[in-house]
Amino acid sequence: MSWLCSFRDGIERPTLLLRTEGYRIVTQTAPLDIRRIAGAMGAEIHGIDLGRDLTDATVAAIRHAFLNHLAIFFRDQTLSATQFLAFARTVGRPVEYPFVKGLDGFPEITAVVKRADQTIAFGGNWHTDTTYFPAPPKATMLMARVLPPHGGDTQFANQYLAFEALSDGMKALLSGLRWVSRSDKAEASRTREDRATAERTVLIADHPVVRTHPETGRKSLYINLAHTAHFLGMTAEESMPLLQFLFRHQTRPEFTCRFRWTPGSIALWDNRCTLHSAINDYNGFHREMHRITLAGDVPV
Repeated sequence: MSWLCSFRDGIERPTLLLRTEGYRIVTQTAPLDIRRIAGAMGAEIHGIDLGRDLTDATVAAIRHAFLNHLAIFFRDQTLSATQFLAFARTVGRPVEYPFVKGLDGFPEITAVVKRADQTIAFGGNWHTDTTYFPAPPKATMLMARVLPPHGGDTQFANQYLAFEALSDGMKALLSGLRWVSRSDKAEASRTREDRATAERTVLIADHPVVRTHPETGRKSLYINLAHTAHFLGMTAEESMPLLQFLFRHQTRPEFTCRFRWTPGSIALWDNRCTLHSAINDYNGFHREMHRITLAGDVPV
């Protein structure tokens, strides 16, 4: 299968190319319109109700948009937990999150909550999810259930662009390195996740600094501030000067997009080639999101 895309008024309309019959091209148009939200990455998909049965063409169009835009967003979705999980299964295999108990009857769905009396938010620094596992998740889905009147946006950063913007010399250096991810690594802005994992067995894995995406074949920078402790075979002190440069570089504004949540919004992002960070600017208000992670593979 392949895709044709037409654009009108800045809206991308994907068409699935099914086959050719002589001089005749047989296509099936998915009922979507796709609107980019930034130059680097990210797109909103309109004209779809994820709670209804999705055709094969629509699912294929969503998957194509996910790989093409790295993070995709849907608005005004009124999904039950059952429907949310069913949609997740069209994209990948939901797995249980290791440190937070899932919803009753839905262990793959976890509630990400910041109460009005709390000041520290979950996931409040740049990261990609659970890299301290040998096979980190392919993707994460987040659905807005309760939102503050303002604030609480999520930022994303394109790590294809972060790698491609490096010099040839730096690319060559990094391509030979691996890094160590630890579940107990904490920065000054410790998250609730950091505090929870500190009391459990420390999880450690190592990964290549430059990762090749298993579906697109593109190379991306694959480290993150929240969980990268040091380069494999080096001390933390030896690693830190280069890591500090890379942490600053990989979140340059021109690599990023920012999503403003509204009730019923859903985000789906590719953990293999993006970073994300939740903005903690809504103290005094309750915020609750439901999260599903999708199983991934060993980075290469």
